[in-house]
Order: sequence, then structure tokens, then C-alpha cells
Amino acid sequence: MIENVSVIGLGKLGASMAAAFASRGLNVIGVDVNSRSVDLINEGKEPVQETDLGKYISENTDRIRATLSHEDAILNSDVSFVIVPTPSDENGSFSLQYAAWAYKEIGKALAKKDSYHNVVLTSTVLPGASRHGLLPILEKESGKKAGEDFGICYSPEFIALGSIIRDFLEPDFTLLGELDRKSGDQVEHIYSRVMLNDAPCKRMSLENAELTKISVNAFVTTKISFANMISELCEEIPGGNVDVVTSALGEDLRIGSRYLKGAIGYGGPCFPRDNVALGYLARVLEKKAPISETTDSYNREIPETIVDRIKPYTGSGKTLAVLGLAYKPMSHVVEESPGVALASALASAGNRVVAYDPLANESAAAELKANVVILDSMKQCLDQADIVLITTPDSEFKGISVADFKQNGAPVVVYDFWRLLSNEIKESDQVEYIGAGLAKKDEKITKRLEELWSMDGQEQ
Repeated sequence: MIENVSVIGLGKLGASMAAAFASRGLNVIGVDVNSRSVDLINEGKEPVQETDLGKYISENTDRIRATLSHEDAILNSDVSFVIVPTPSDENGSFSLQYAAWAYKEIGKALAKKDSYHNVVLTSTVLPGASRHGLLPILEKESGKKAGEDFGICYSPEFIALGSIIRDFLEPDFTLLGELDRKSGDQVEHIYSRVMLNDAPCKRMSLENAELTKISVNAFVTTKISFANMISELCEEIPGGNVDVVTSALGEDLRIGSRYLKGAIGYGGPCFPRDNVALGYLARVLEKKAPISETTDSYNREIPETIVDRIKPYTGSGKTLAVLGLAYKPMSHVVEESPGVALASALASAGNRVVAYDPLANESAAAELKANVVILDSMKQCLDQADIVLITTPDSEFKGISVADFKQNGAPVVVYDFWRLLSNEIKESDQVEYIGAGLAKKDEKITKRLEELWSMDGQEQ
């Protein structure tokens, strides 16, 4: 039975995985090039901010330690999980520069080890990376043979920032690409011991697993974009309500309700780049990926579409407030954030823009620089705003009342992408409420459909 594992890379995912493994009784050695991260782990503290990470580490200090030495980790564990950055390059592919360096260090350590060791890549890569990009490095540096002296697997996780540990311990399924049966058996055994639920393990070749990983995110983003498209259509249909439509769609088991909300574009460190990578892969293989490419293009156009949509409300002297700068609620991460993209687009269009996020103000300020004024509270934004745009469904924003808005006689325009606010606000004379995916009471909307179906508009 495997009792000792190592985790190479102690970022948000790596540190969280290490803590989760330890919480389930495994002895874990974490490895990182950052001495501060190593020291914090050894002090029983979290090296990065993530929900419950500090708690899991402090409660399992007897089973988790960290080191700067790959050799220490490899010689004192049986399976290594490698979770290092694989950043996108200029072509949209995933760079192996950090993974290659880690595998070189692992290979050197394997050369000094007599027993079998399994190396499991968790970072997102394109098909062929494990077998043709990384496996040869291990064989060269170790002088050993994959499949005989050491194992190779590819097993990415499907997690969300802010809930990594929960998602890791209770996954929908585990994905396992294996070089051979022996290496796959070891990893599946670890998962069966660690996972709290009875999640199925989907085992396959390395290349099939690598393709599956990016395909999952590409499919989810397509679903998000489809819901956003339906949201736009609902705004032009009398009585249109995207929540009514998507709720019914989600009842169909072929579709399901998850990620079928209809709001604003997707963002974050994974979703946007995986669509781009799938398009790149298709071009390399001399195939086409029009769905992924169109999904990416549609999502990137959303900020400019919104700028055009609210032009009738903007003008000289108006202040626009963007509430929500992280890519999702309760997160510090602003990478590919819809709120940041929208704030930037509004400012570039000549508007005075203020913004606020409960957690991401500092990181957003670094992205937006002096183009947008980042304020310390939601109240400060609302005190100044003539137009308010709510871009994340943060619980703080749900509590907004009519009394919170600027009181100067003219109604404040509120664009609520997530339809968070109360009926009090929607019905107030002091607020002109616009809910994304909700039709306004507009005679032109009705007239357009009447004309579409009038006998004069149809061929005789």
C-alpha cells in the first residue's frame, strides 16, 4: 500500500492537494523552488491563500513537510504529483518550460533510487506532451526505462479556485491517463483511498486524458456562452426572462443546469486559455475547431458589446461604477476577469469609472493602473455613481437597497448582470433597473415580433 507521496509545486493547487492528501492519512513531502513557501509549510502555515488550506495544513503537521530538494522528495516517496505552471505561449499552446525543469530534477533523483517510482503530471498540457515532451527527459536524466523502472501518468484535477480542497476530495470523476497498467493502478488506488465520495475513475491513454482535460473546459465555456446568447435574445422578446428559459433547458438531462445561467462572460486562469489551446491543436493537426474559436471570440467581444449597449445612458460628467473585479465571487484572482475587462473598456471609451471588489481591489489596481479609480468600499462607489454595473454575484452586492444609491433627483441606472437585486430596487422610481436577460417594457420589442409574423411581412 502506498503511504508516502510527494507534490512538486506548492502553488494554490499543489499546496491544497498536499494538504488534502495528508488529511486522508498519507505522508506528504511538498517541493517548491520558493524557500518562503517551504518554510511556511514547515511552520504549519499556508503558503498561498485558499479556502481552508491553513486549517488542513495546521491539523496535519505530523504528515506533511516541505523541501527545496527534489531528490529528498523522490527518495522518500513512492508517487510524485507534479503541479507546476504551464503558461500559454504566443501560439496558444501550453509551454513545458517549468515542467521540463521539474522532470529534469526528478530524473536526476530517480538515477539514485533503486525502487520503482511513479511520476504523475497534473498540470494542463496538450496531447503528446507527457509521452513525447516529458517522458524522454526522465529517461535521459535517470538512465532508466519508463514502464519498467518508473511509471508515467497524467491526471489533472477539475477544481475551482476558492474550493480546491473540497473539489479535490469530492470530484465528479477522476481522470487518469496511464503509460501502462501498473502506473495507473497505483494512482487509482491512491484516489480510492483519498476521495470522500465514490467518484468513478476514467482510465485511458496519456493522449486521450490530455485531450479530455482541455475538452471539459472548452465544453463548459461553450455552455456558458450559449446561455449568454439566450440572455441577449430574451432581452428582445416581450416578457423575456433568461432564468425562466434556462431553468427549463436545465431540466433536460441531455443539457443540465450547471453553468447555464446567462450573465456576463467567463474568465479566470483556465477557461479562456483552454479554448485557445484547442483551436491551436486543431490547426496543428490540420483540422478545424470552429466552436471553440467562436466561443472564445464571442466571449472576448462582450465588454465592447456592453459599452455600446449603455451608450444612451453615458455622457459628460457621468460616473460609472463597476462592482466586481475578481473573475468570480470570493476570489482575489483577476486574470481574464470580465469585470476588469469591462472597467477597462468603459474607461477607454472616455468614461469616468470607479470600481470595487470585496477581495480583489489590490490585484485589480495593478491591472487597471490609473485608468480606473479603485475605491475602498461599495458605499463609496454608490455615492458617486450615475450608472452601476454589477459584474459578479457577490453576496455583498445582493444587499444593496434603494437608499444606498446616489440621491440627486435623477434615477441611477443599474445594470445587474446576475439579476441579484430586490424587487424594491426594480420597482423604485429612483432607479432605472436593467437586468441582463430581462426584456424591458418597450413597444418596439412587441412591434418587431408583430411585423415578423404579419401577413404583409410573409411571402404569399
